Amino acid sequence: MADPLYRDPAAPVTARVRDLLARMTLTEKVGQVNQQMYGWHAYERTPSGYRLTEAFRTEVAAFDGMGALYGLQRADPWSGVTAETGIGAADGAHVSDTVQRHVVENTRLGIPVLMVEEMPHGHQALDGTLLPVNLAVGATWNPELYEEAVALAAAELRARGGHVALVSALDLVRDPRWGRTEECFGEDPYLAARFTEALVRGAQGPPAERIAPDRAAVVLKHFAGQGATVGGRNSAATELGIRELHEIHLEAALAGVRAGAAGVMAAYNEFDGLPCAASRELLTGILREEWGFAGVVMADGLALDRLVRLAGDPVAAAATALSAGTDLSLWDACFPRLAEAIDRGLVEESALDAAVGRVLALKFRLGLFEQPYTGERPRVAGPRELSRRLARESVTLLAHDGATLPLSGQSRVAVLGPNADSVPQQLGDYTAPQRPGVGLSLLAGLRAAAPAGTEITYARGCDLVGTDRSALPEAVALAADADVAVLVLGGSSARAAETHFDANGAAQITGDPGGMTCGEGVDLAELALPEGQTALLDAITATGVPVVVVLVQGRPHALPDLTGRAAAVLSAWYPGPWGGQAVADVLLGTSEPTGRLPVSVPRTTAQLPVFYNGKDHGYRGYVDQPATARHPFGHGLSYTSVEYGAPRLTRPAATLAEFAEVDEAGGAPPLVCSVEVRNTGDRPVRETVQLYVRRVLGGTSWPRVRELRGFRHTRLAPGETAEISFTIDARTLASVSRSGKREVEAGEYAIETGPSSARTQATPLTVHDERGAASPGP
Repeated sequence: MADPLYRDPAAPVTARVRDLLARMTLTEKVGQVNQQMYGWHAYERTPSGYRLTEAFRTEVAAFDGMGALYGLQRADPWSGVTAETGIGAADGAHVSDTVQRHVVENTRLGIPVLMVEEMPHGHQALDGTLLPVNLAVGATWNPELYEEAVALAAAELRARGGHVALVSALDLVRDPRWGRTEECFGEDPYLAARFTEALVRGAQGPPAERIAPDRAAVVLKHFAGQGATVGGRNSAATELGIRELHEIHLEAALAGVRAGAAGVMAAYNEFDGLPCAASRELLTGILREEWGFAGVVMADGLALDRLVRLAGDPVAAAATALSAGTDLSLWDACFPRLAEAIDRGLVEESALDAAVGRVLALKFRLGLFEQPYTGERPRVAGPRELSRRLARESVTLLAHDGATLPLSGQSRVAVLGPNADSVPQQLGDYTAPQRPGVGLSLLAGLRAAAPAGTEITYARGCDLVGTDRSALPEAVALAADADVAVLVLGGSSARAAETHFDANGAAQITGDPGGMTCGEGVDLAELALPEGQTALLDAITATGVPVVVVLVQGRPHALPDLTGRAAAVLSAWYPGPWGGQAVADVLLGTSEPTGRLPVSVPRTTAQLPVFYNGKDHGYRGYVDQPATARHPFGHGLSYTSVEYGAPRLTRPAATLAEFAEVDEAGGAPPLVCSVEVRNTGDRPVRETVQLYVRRVLGGTSWPRVRELRGFRHTRLAPGETAEISFTIDARTLASVSRSGKREVEAGEYAIETGPSSARTQATPLTVHDERGAASPGP
């Protein structure tokens, strides 16, 4: 007897899905859209190995199958999985295959289960290679390098039996008080979009019907606007209008969809009164109908249970989410009752078929019906080195006296501060327990790389949080006796084992956060450095010794004016296990500082918001302080000096028709902007040349101050000059019009280039409509 069509690997995915759906019972269909079980409850680790639990077997039997299993290999304080109880790299594939074998061999249709894993900055599992957090990745301004690193992280995940990677990418830093700031690529939609594209390409490969065995399907988190919660409060309300949603918060998601992302995760927050998982306008109107997205929409943990308050009961809540466009649940009690919703007439079975079809299509795309088991695979080579490279490129020199760095010739270096000798405080949130000996702190990195004869002393000086000043005298004494003091301050997202969590995994911090100053649930009302760190900073800078301040952090702390007090200030957004070595390389000059700020650094919390791309109303600032950031978006210095010429356009005017033709048909761009950049110092540099656009006159909505529209890297030897060119096309000039669509409008523009959002030079551009007008008229 011939195999059914859905078993034919040569058949199109759509045909296989249709054939399999026709064979399924209502119960089996409901099982495919459920991700009910925590993966760490599916197994037990025993002295003789791993065994499946009765709870797992019962869950599979309940629906004669299992749609997805979340976090089989997750390890962290929330799951409670430790190095002693979890699954290491050596056993990952075996345990995953044991789970898969039970599902395939003990269900009527043998539909494989999707293994869904967290991959926030590397696979969140024992022995998973950690990358720097997303904010550090954003500081590299190097999507190509990130794409390489993500490809290896995805290969690691697949080699251990995972199939789907959940990755934060879509949230933007609009209020750095938010504890999850570290999970964002930055504050700018263009920058976030470029890294989201890189993430999808790296993890999944080029857009194709099949996802290769060494690649993982990506679910992008969180759709949409979660970074815009009021007051920087996690999972709180948003006050987004449709324009702000489109202009700022949907750009990265659209880029990810166009790159072929397999899925998106609906955010907790509401938009226009409806939580995202229940918003048909968002999930169906925008995502599917406007953008043509055909992938899976996953709910966030227990998000559907929150809908009961609106819908009245779990069955109605399930129907609401399914009708809106949610395909796959996450642990909630609502989606398992979808059969009741259909029986009650609350939703058509055709809606369930559409959701099941998208889940099945992903399984076919991953090749799970042909190759459900992982088997033995060689260890993935190279992720550690790419993690280190990302860390090096993320280190951002914020201020410098032009003489102190790189460190050379100093025989006595005092390394001080609560972040100087702690690998866990370099790692960020959503991190699995690390094996002993993994990683290097900054202190260890300097001691390993400093020239022979360098004396390096160390004192903690103060705790990360609190007011205790008892350790100050020792630190001051070491600084006074040194040629230079390296003062390592900042924050920590290292979780204490006793952290309390909500049922959905959200960390709940009340009162003393146990040393944490960042991470999920650690929202801050005050962004200044804690009192003890401030006292240490004051005491060390008062010694008169040159002080290099290094901030290891997951959010931009509000910084005082350190002019004349600190010889240099560097930011190292949680740079990962080998971040200490990366920072040491920059301090010693074996690597040049190349990072650029992906966020604006405020002067004080009271001046928020301080993002660079606000609406251009000409606000001059409070009476008691300026409106400008301490360090603006895009800022970053090097160990040399770089001069920019004025930008030049191939011509100063164009017509709307030219941009429309290019946008629709491709071909040569209507305009090119060029700028000359020269290294005027005595060290080599990798300069990040930035392109911004300002709408000066015309358009149907109020403009923003300026908007990033491109960036290029150029490497320059001392004295070398390069000409950098940018295409000026429809994507460069388009803004959201009154129609809600992105389009180029007639008017006057300023095309700007420079080394940061606050140091640009401009050249004018006029765009005429078909009547020759440069602004809309009656």
